[in-house]
Amino acid sequence: MRFLRRSESPDQAGQTTVDSSAATDATSTEDEGTDGRPRAHTTPGKGRATPKRRDAEGKRRGPAPPPPRTQREASKLAKANRPSKEDRRAKSLDRRRRMDAGDDRVLLPRDRGKVRAHVRDIVDSRPHVIGLFLPLAALVLVAALVQNPMIQQYVTLFTFLMLAVMVVEGTLLGVQVLRKARAKFPDEQIKGLPTGWYAFSRATQPRRMRVPKPRVKRGATV
Repeated sequence: MRFLRRSESPDQAGQTTVDSSAATDATSTEDEGTDGRPRAHTTPGKGRATPKRRDAEGKRRGPAPPPPRTQREASKLAKANRPSKEDRRAKSLDRRRRMDAGDDRVLLPRDRGKVRAHVRDIVDSRPHVIGLFLPLAALVLVAALVQNPMIQQYVTLFTFLMLAVMVVEGTLLGVQVLRKARAKFPDEQIKGLPTGWYAFSRATQPRRMRVPKPRVKRGATV
C-alpha cells in the first residue's frame, strides 16, 4: 500500500530514466582510458618507486660477518683491522709535532690553557740553576760507583749545597710566576701550589727536552 505518495507520470518516469543513463555513461567514460580499458582511481605517482634508505645513502649492506670462533681467527681479524706501521708512525709524528707546537687539543691536561702557556714562557725566558738537577743526579750516581771516600765526600757536600740553592730558587720562581700570572689574568682562578710546582718541574728539565717547546728565547721580556 502507498500512503501519502504520488505516483509518477509517464513523462517524469522517462526523464528519470534518461538522467540515470546519462550519469552512468559519464561515469563509464571517466573510468575508461583512451584505449577503452577501465582505469583505476589512484593518486598520480612520481614515476618511480621510493628508494630504500640504504640505497639512497649509497651504502651496500650485507649480512654481518660471523664472529671469530677461535683465538687464532680473532687475532687475524684484529691484525687485519689494525692500522699499518706507517700509519701509526705518521700519527705519532704528527701528534708529537702538535705537542711541541703547544696545540691544546693534544696536550696533557696539566699543560692546557693560556695560563700554563704564560707560565712556560716565564720559565723559558731565562736560565735556572734548577736545570742542573738531572746532571747533578747523574753525578751522584757516578760518585756512588767510584770506590773513593774522598770523592764521595766532596760530591755529597756539593750535592747538598746545590739542592739548597735549588730549593730557594724554586720557591722564588714559584712566587714570581704566580704573581705575574695573576696580574696578566685577573679573571682566572689561579691556584698557588699547582702553578708554582708546574713552574718548578718545567725549570728542572733541560731546555731541549721540554714539551711543549719553548716559544721565547732566553733574555726575552715576558
